[in-house]
Amino acid sequence: MMATPVGLDAPCLRGKLRKCSSNIVTKFATSKVTGRGFSRGTQLPAGLLQESDKHNKWYGIPVLLQKLYDSSHPNSDLLQAHSFLKILSSRLSFEAMTCVTEDRKTAQESTFPNMYTFDLFGGVDLLVEILMRPTLSMQKKTPKMNEDLVKDCLSVLYNCGICIEGVTKNLAARDDFVLFLFTLMTNKKTFLQTATLIEDILGVKKEMIPLEGIPNLSGLVQSFDQQQLANFCRILSVTISEPDAGNDDKHTLLAKNAHQKKTASPSRAEINQVTLLSIPGFIERLCKLATRKVSEATGLNFLQELEDWYTWLDNALVLDALMQMATEETEQSSTESSDESSLATSPLRHRLPQSMKIVHEIMYKVEVLYVLCVLLMGRQRNQVHKMLAEFRLIPGLNNLFDKLIWRKYTSSNHVVHGQNENCDCSPEISFKIQFLRLLQSFSDHHENKYLLLNSQELNELSAISMKANIPEVEALVNTDRSLVCDGKKGLLTRLLAVMKREPPDSSFRFWQARAVESFLRGATSYADQMFLLKRGLLEHILFCIIDSGCTSRDVLQSYFDLLGELMKFNIDAFKRFNKYVNTPEKFQAFLTQINSSLVDSNMLVRCIVLSLDRFESQTEDVKVVEVLSECSLLSYMARVENRLSFLFRLINIINVQTLTQENVSCLNTSLVILMLARRKAKLPFYLNALREKEYAEKYPGCMLNNFHNLLRFWQHHYLNKDKDSTCLENSSCIPFSYWKETVSVLLGLDRTSLCAIVRYIDEPFEDLDRDLLED
Repeated sequence: MMATPVGLDAPCLRGKLRKCSSNIVTKFATSKVTGRGFSRGTQLPAGLLQESDKHNKWYGIPVLLQKLYDSSHPNSDLLQAHSFLKILSSRLSFEAMTCVTEDRKTAQESTFPNMYTFDLFGGVDLLVEILMRPTLSMQKKTPKMNEDLVKDCLSVLYNCGICIEGVTKNLAARDDFVLFLFTLMTNKKTFLQTATLIEDILGVKKEMIPLEGIPNLSGLVQSFDQQQLANFCRILSVTISEPDAGNDDKHTLLAKNAHQKKTASPSRAEINQVTLLSIPGFIERLCKLATRKVSEATGLNFLQELEDWYTWLDNALVLDALMQMATEETEQSSTESSDESSLATSPLRHRLPQSMKIVHEIMYKVEVLYVLCVLLMGRQRNQVHKMLAEFRLIPGLNNLFDKLIWRKYTSSNHVVHGQNENCDCSPEISFKIQFLRLLQSFSDHHENKYLLLNSQELNELSAISMKANIPEVEALVNTDRSLVCDGKKGLLTRLLAVMKREPPDSSFRFWQARAVESFLRGATSYADQMFLLKRGLLEHILFCIIDSGCTSRDVLQSYFDLLGELMKFNIDAFKRFNKYVNTPEKFQAFLTQINSSLVDSNMLVRCIVLSLDRFESQTEDVKVVEVLSECSLLSYMARVENRLSFLFRLINIINVQTLTQENVSCLNTSLVILMLARRKAKLPFYLNALREKEYAEKYPGCMLNNFHNLLRFWQHHYLNKDKDSTCLENSSCIPFSYWKETVSVLLGLDRTSLCAIVRYIDEPFEDLDRDLLED
């Protein structure tokens, strides 16, 4: 009898195949981890894959991948390859939609079986190969791929990334692929899918990409229309921000100093910022995007309508897709000048809710303002400032303030969002906070802050200086009147008006106070203070602190800091304070708030101490003498026991290991108290009081050892050549040389010196940590 060839359907092999199919999955899964063995389904016979498919419910995905591979070789007919990809995409799309719409923390094989199978059998790697195949061509002119094929490849890769853990990280590890993706952004039809995938990849990439490595970056950016440029800002935000910048205040200064020693300077983010600024017209176009007008919403239910839409918008991508559909219906050219007009004539755009059109623009503006804000805080700050002024960013934002940025409505369910809190804010909240952060960065220690006013308000500042018989601030004199705000009110005045209307615990109060405070920071300007005092700012702050019932520590801290800048060295401000805080009960309520957290209120304490010291040297002025005798706040601080009480607590609430950017001000405030004492030859008295306090509390040496270590850190930190000491000097009006000299005197090693801390620590209790700062 002649032997019969045994085929794949022979009964004797079917049992073995069941076992074999499970081994296939195991081998592929192992290969993912080890990098050895099978890496894709194309390495197996088609018959074996087909038979195994029946038992594993792979829905033909491995076989389709093999067909896709066979039909996508160089010089092959990619139309056939695209047809296979479309079938694959349809089998994966439902799982992708489920992934987007469901609240799911981790991707599991059982949740998305088709996606898992696609990735397991090398589908992700195959799509990357297909996309990058033109770059491997030996031809002088790189062959172009079908746009729809590229879009489908990108969409499937994105969907795999959001459904299967590790896919996006693996893509991010391929630097060649990441940089290649940017070249696909030149095509408007594939731009949105490309931007979406890049955004996800950069979000998980360990190392920041070098922008200068992107092929023809300048030409790429200049080719974008305004909508594309706004989307590109979402990507740029990851490439120019220092890692963990949002939690900067929470990192200890010891850790930050050690990190700065180990890291190269300038950082990758700083280099990327320089690269961006070198692109012709980049900042100008961002200013146009930030200030362009959009259709206004009408009707009382606008906010509710906006929030209803946002409940199903996972991010800007759904909205962008709808807007892209609207644009494609018009078949119009997408030149920059016609961006908005083409959208306006689109039939679909007319069918979209008005709120959706506005939230679309708001989302873009959030990203643009963020990029501008980061650049304003970078090393190229002066260059950026000059361009923002030239391109009239501030007047443009002022014109949008009432119509878009701060429309007249109040959210009924307003949630407090702390300054470092990572939360999914609505577009409206994100937009307002980003706008306020930009104002803060723009005004902080920079002469361009006067661009926040209009011409009439600048004249008012001049009149205040003239009436007080003091010279005008040089920055005010040098302000280019053609670049200031238009209209009846400047941006700062508009901000003050909405600030007064905010609910007591609104998180906007924090950012509003920070923005106004930044206008006052730097060298104290009497005219600037009076401008704000005349608009009732001091009374508003005191109401918030004493009478409003505000409990937010963030908001209270921002108001304490603002109050300190507003009152510093200003006798009229202290007179107004005494008029508002006109009962013992109110004054006690104010003190209670200050004492509840000195970390939050110490900048105000510093202001009162400094102001008292100056007023005491102006006793020939009748007004000053009158306020000194009547003001409860100045009288309270004039008592040495109260100053000592603040000093004890300021030193006790910090130590070198817990110093952060947020609480280091406590150390500087304690130093201010001692510097002023030293000026009056009272330093030995204060140091002895610290010693007596230690013994009274039965902890001899504890406070003084801690303070000694803190001052050693201060030297190490502030005498660093990269540190800008002008902030300390400007805020206190005490020369930095006197700061350094006082610290040196306090740290003196001579036990016979009345001004050396070591004299007041008995030798058995001396515990100075000599190695604390060594690294």
